[in-house]
Amino acid sequence: MEAFKSIAKPLCYFLFLCILLLFADTASAKTHYHDFVIQATPVKRLCKTHNTITVNGQFPGPTLEVNNGDTLVVKVVNRARYNVTIHWHGVRQMRTAWADGPEFITQCPIRPGKSYTYQFTIQGQEGTLWWHAHSSWLRATIYGALIIHPKEGGNYPFPMPKKETPILLGEWWDANPIDVVREATRTGAAPNVSDAYTINGQPGDLYKCSSQDTTIVHTDSGETNLLRVINAGMNQELFFTVANHKFTVVGADASYVKPFTTSVLMLGPGQTTDVLIKADQPPSRYYMAARAYASAQGAPFDNTTTTAILEYKTSSCSSNCVKTNPVFPSLPAYNDTATATAFTTKFRSPRKVEVPKEIDENLFFTVGLGLNNCPRGARSRNCQGPNGTRFTASMNNVSFVLPSNFSLLQAHHNGIPGVFSTDFPAVPPVKFDYTGNVSRSLWQPIRGTKLYKLKYGARVQVVLQGTNISTAENHPIHLHGYDFYIIAEGFGNFNPKRDASKFNLVDPPLRNTASVPVNGWAVIRFVADNPGVWLMHCHLDVHITWGLAMAFLVENGVSQLESLEAPPVDLPVC
Repeated sequence: MEAFKSIAKPLCYFLFLCILLLFADTASAKTHYHDFVIQATPVKRLCKTHNTITVNGQFPGPTLEVNNGDTLVVKVVNRARYNVTIHWHGVRQMRTAWADGPEFITQCPIRPGKSYTYQFTIQGQEGTLWWHAHSSWLRATIYGALIIHPKEGGNYPFPMPKKETPILLGEWWDANPIDVVREATRTGAAPNVSDAYTINGQPGDLYKCSSQDTTIVHTDSGETNLLRVINAGMNQELFFTVANHKFTVVGADASYVKPFTTSVLMLGPGQTTDVLIKADQPPSRYYMAARAYASAQGAPFDNTTTTAILEYKTSSCSSNCVKTNPVFPSLPAYNDTATATAFTTKFRSPRKVEVPKEIDENLFFTVGLGLNNCPRGARSRNCQGPNGTRFTASMNNVSFVLPSNFSLLQAHHNGIPGVFSTDFPAVPPVKFDYTGNVSRSLWQPIRGTKLYKLKYGARVQVVLQGTNISTAENHPIHLHGYDFYIIAEGFGNFNPKRDASKFNLVDPPLRNTASVPVNGWAVIRFVADNPGVWLMHCHLDVHITWGLAMAFLVENGVSQLESLEAPPVDLPVC
């Protein structure tokens, strides 16, 4: 009996401590409430005022700041004339797929005059994410930063910066973006490219009618600034640099990375990169600049450069600097794949990580463009792609079609038949020389709403293989509801016998968007631990419009904590 008491006493004390720590952890977490009003707002850029769709009249939209463990409750009221949804890009949404936001995937759109409240908890993520519209091309102007600080009392795994600055890279059309995509859909041709890139909503000094509003980031000599760089552009990977300054990369997609130094970043749309920059140059003004990394040979692109200014505000600079022209940086050439590759392959996790070693689902997905023959009876004005065709895109030869009467998640949850099938192919239907001279018989994919079913807890590997159909291009592939490890990437056709030796199973980076190299491949791994329907797509919006997407249907596990939550009462109806 005495022996039992001697064991029981410390055991009770240990349990008490555990409960106390759990309570303290929960008590420090907060719930943040926000109202997003989607509305048309006059916005003037490039000398012209447009009736731009915004959140709360702001462009870019509001920055949301939370701590790891906090809950966000965002009521979205649609006062615009278009359907809308909001996606919380990179948020894991554990069991809360109803809050993920892609139109007709996890919800029906919020109709004009209606509202919907997104509620979700940040779990185990720290760093920079962002939010954006996920309906047609509205995200051209509806986007903003989502900053996740460590839990209360926690610290960064790097020296504390003096200040933090979100840097949102965007694209601006001197037109209504919805009209741009509708015109392209009507003609079958590629949409018009943007007229400007922007930094925090401003094009900068190199564009007409813009220099008076150029974004300025102030700094004191010697101080370190954490720049949270987000590529919120629609259709373009971007190089980003600051004249005469180096970056120390410390995070990407809300995961910390092993720090490394670089003078230039390359971000695909959807990706974020956290960098430390030290004001260690002579006090002056220095341009921050971004321009295209355009890997598709011969394809038109916006070949302009957006700028902001890093301005030292020390006493020696206060009067002189405003008068001096900012120092201009050297930027890589638009087709500098070597620089883009050198950057993306530097990423590592800070320490050894638990990468799935045994694989339950070994998948191989081709990603690329295609051309549909002009439909019988169609007019030539509706077939303005190359040689009288219409542009399309696909994964494993399936061009993804969104449903219209139900969202995929509703159809799955309620057992509604006929909305989708679960026969998305695990491998390409036809093997071919993916990055070589592809036979024209393989250029026209089938259309379908096909999902791939995963059991809860399945360990998944996906080879993402770019193709040379129509034109090869770097594709930023984003997976909703998950982070994944990028264990390897390379050029040419993936060869498992040759390329498995390149797999990094020790410290690969954890990302939510992978840049699949032009005419190359990337291999990702994840565990299917989040039930729901999760879209995987190219984050070049022109490509998702053409069908470069698929979705995983992850089944519920055994317990309630492994199952999708019930849908919210205000979930929009189609």
